[in-house]
Amino acid sequence: MRVAANHLQPPIHEWAQQRPASVNPNPLIGQRRALAAIEQTMRIGGRYAHGYMVTTPGLRVIDVLEELQQRHQWVHFERFDWLYLANPATASEPLCVNVPAGTARNVLDGMMKLFETKPEERTELLEKLQSDYPTERFQRYLQLVKDKTFEDLPGSELATVIVQSDAEKNDFVLCDRVTDASLFGSIRLQSVGGTISSELHLIQPGAILKANGGVLAIDAEELLSQPGLWRKLKYILRTSFFHWPQPGEANIAAYYQPEPVPIHLKVLLLGDRSIYGQLRELDRDFDNLFPYLADFSAYYSLTQDNLVPYFDYLAYVEREAATLPLAAGALPLILKESSRLSDYQTELSLDTIALMQLLREAAAIARQQQQEVISEDAVLAVLQQRQQREGYIAELSRRQILEGQVYIATDGEVVGQVNGLTVVTIGGSEFGEPTRITATVHYGDGDIIDIDRKSELSGSIHTKGVMILSAYIANVFARSEEMRLSATIVFEQSYYEVDGDSASLAELCCLLSALAEAPIAQGLAITGAVDQFGAVQAIGAVNEKITGHFELCQARDLDGKQGVIIPKANMGQLNLEPHVIAAVEAGKYAIYAIDDVADALALLTGEKQEQLYARIEKRLAELQHCEPEQPWYRRIW
Repeated sequence: MRVAANHLQPPIHEWAQQRPASVNPNPLIGQRRALAAIEQTMRIGGRYAHGYMVTTPGLRVIDVLEELQQRHQWVHFERFDWLYLANPATASEPLCVNVPAGTARNVLDGMMKLFETKPEERTELLEKLQSDYPTERFQRYLQLVKDKTFEDLPGSELATVIVQSDAEKNDFVLCDRVTDASLFGSIRLQSVGGTISSELHLIQPGAILKANGGVLAIDAEELLSQPGLWRKLKYILRTSFFHWPQPGEANIAAYYQPEPVPIHLKVLLLGDRSIYGQLRELDRDFDNLFPYLADFSAYYSLTQDNLVPYFDYLAYVEREAATLPLAAGALPLILKESSRLSDYQTELSLDTIALMQLLREAAAIARQQQQEVISEDAVLAVLQQRQQREGYIAELSRRQILEGQVYIATDGEVVGQVNGLTVVTIGGSEFGEPTRITATVHYGDGDIIDIDRKSELSGSIHTKGVMILSAYIANVFARSEEMRLSATIVFEQSYYEVDGDSASLAELCCLLSALAEAPIAQGLAITGAVDQFGAVQAIGAVNEKITGHFELCQARDLDGKQGVIIPKANMGQLNLEPHVIAAVEAGKYAIYAIDDVADALALLTGEKQEQLYARIEKRLAELQHCEPEQPWYRRIW
């Protein structure tokens, strides 16, 4: 099937017309699955009810957490201020006390007044402190010191506030730079008169204590890259107590052991899916501690959701980019680039950072041109500049073909030769280009020799693809008796490892061409995977492959006979550049979508599959009843 020009990119102009008059910036558009998981996580309390958020490239975690905070409060949220107070029994073991959130400074003022008042005159003050700050730990401490004076307290300090909270504000505490000190806190040391010691003011809280009573979000990759931190975190979550480590180095004798802090919080680990998989596989406690998975999506599916909410997401991107307003005429190009990032016509990207970069680059060009909005021309200029910046290696590779250093034919017909389509990745650059595949046949036992595999230039997936096409040929031509023809196949002028199965259709057509002695049109290039029954299957990077072949043909002048053959399953991924679409629309270049090897053979050779296979069968039948001709040196003996 020849693909019409209107199917070569998503309907971006139709999409742009659906933008509503008013929008509400929202970073959580398209995340219903993840939001449902977060909502469930926030309903549950206890030690075994934490969650893992699968974050995607380009997701701005801070913005997501702020939005989640407004929507989903942890129902077991309970904030306190936490203090360490001097222990009358020993200076090296201060006592941990919690008081209602926001009252720590008032508590310290009350405690100072208490100790400044004579013990026999403290009754009224004690009753007021007990009434104003009715927490069990503080009540217990008041009973402990109700008859004590400053002189009865060891050390030089009465108290230190380690955490001050807001009872009304349930912030997500984010720990994205994870170290032992930033997550768990630390106790510093001081040297006084040659003696190493620690005191109350040297206790430094970490993110766990700052989030206590609320929600703590931790970067999982950072956490796991620091030896020992994961085990310490697990211990705290299992026991609900935070124990301070001994301060200083192991060889410094300075005993200082504050009372453990009771921990009551919700933990969300943030990371990619591979880390989640490793934790589930390698740690038997992980599933118990983190049973809830919030899987954030990188794409907005138009098959599952209406397009209109996506404009709220774009409004959020515009707000965070803080650039010039986006003109209505530029919106189709933004949507086209968003679809290109997703690789599907029915999906749009949720890569916030990539879209912000696009808007900021376009705004810079617009300002340079003294425009007050981001115009269509400004966005187009950005996209062209990116192609220019990233296209150097592709141009060098294409120049080798144009100068004849690498032989690729784009006209004429040749038996046993076809142009496949590959993607080349070199030094961070990725581009598509055609590659010449050739096949020869000779008398033998029916085996197919892959020269790339023999020379150890074939990856495992490519090897699998060759074995599948071998199975197809055997299934068609050698069901009842052995084939008397063998074949060799190779990627010509390929000096690096070849991998992937996207060339298996091209290799099969090349082999069948050699077996039937049917010439293949060199103006057509082909890509696709094939199964054992000849069905054509989808491949990756279809747009890059088409563009690579088109650029070569355009440099040699388009004659209307050139084009590419792709799997029909890849039509939903087409998102080509305007100049390629224009050439297709003008009939100077063709794109064909197929789903069976028979369609590919008809396009490449101009003959029906039945005709080609009949010629191959005839050739094989002739070989079955005759011996191969002897070499000349044997005939003269």
